[in-house]
Amino acid sequence: MILQCGLVLGQSPNDILNVLIINKTITQQQADSLRAEAAINQQETDAKRKSFAVNASRLIQLSGFTQLRYLQMEEKGKRSGFDIRRARLDIKGSITPYFAYRLQTEFADKPKILDATGEIKLTDYFIVTAGQFKIPFSMENLTSSNKLEMIDRSQVVEALVARGKDVIGNQNGRDIGIQIGGGVLKKNGIPLLEYRIGLFNGSGINIADTANDAKDIAGRLVLNPVKGLSFGGGYYGGYGKANKPNVEGISQARNRLGFEASYVLSRFSVKGEYIFGSDKEIDRAGWYLQTGYFIIPQKFQLLAKYDFFDLNTATANTTSISYVVGGNFNFNSWSRLQIFYTIRAEQVKSVINNYLAVQFQVGF
Repeated sequence: MILQCGLVLGQSPNDILNVLIINKTITQQQADSLRAEAAINQQETDAKRKSFAVNASRLIQLSGFTQLRYLQMEEKGKRSGFDIRRARLDIKGSITPYFAYRLQTEFADKPKILDATGEIKLTDYFIVTAGQFKIPFSMENLTSSNKLEMIDRSQVVEALVARGKDVIGNQNGRDIGIQIGGGVLKKNGIPLLEYRIGLFNGSGINIADTANDAKDIAGRLVLNPVKGLSFGGGYYGGYGKANKPNVEGISQARNRLGFEASYVLSRFSVKGEYIFGSDKEIDRAGWYLQTGYFIIPQKFQLLAKYDFFDLNTATANTTSISYVVGGNFNFNSWSRLQIFYTIRAEQVKSVINNYLAVQFQVGF
């Protein structure tokens, strides 16, 4: 009897079903039904899992995502069509309980390294990060591109936080440097206070600081007094340095000051930021207010945003306002469909340049 139990326990579920069929305990139809039900249950279990095993020399976390976008442009002369917005591969791992690393690459457009870091975590309130990573400034900048509630970041973030319209060019909100940070006074896993402060080259990603010996400083402080509510601010001080080798000298001052707040419940959310930037003798500023509501919890979300930016606060007729409305449908935690329509009201342009954006994201 003991041998028989050991034999059964050593068999796969499929082998056991075959034995039961041979012994006429169950019919072939019943066995097929059980196999189908087991396959469906396994698919549902896999869909809920957040990580899967990967064969490697050491334990790593491997993830990535692709975003396919379609733009319908209303401005004359602008073409509508598809593009691969992002295609990223992200590798993370821990060598010891205190030391971790990350390597994230982008393959869309021009392949490049986005993040390449080593991290020493002595405690929750003292974490040292060195390498290339996002500068600790702006809530929206620090939000991962695959977690953004809207397809596009706000105008002021794009213009003043090392992105597409910044004076140093599009650096994907990142730089090379070192920072310390962490969270203190945790309650239910949420720190009352979060901080980050670091020194950076100021020249952008994948670029050595060849301009001069000066370093930029960036810092961010956030309070989380109650669950769902957070507010804080950040500062960036430095120079818009030359980003080409063998070029010397400081080109211009490049300073930033920002304030942020958010309140997120299970279905309702409201977020906003104000950022002021000074580039040599030109001051620029902007802010946004965004709200959202889940019609179907965690699945179907409607959103709206008021997005204001002033290209030059000392000059008249330089403001740009965007009204953005749309929604997200989340297939699961890593794949979704986003549809948003943007109405532009710009003093610097007298053309109709509204646009519809549709983005499909799939990840693993």
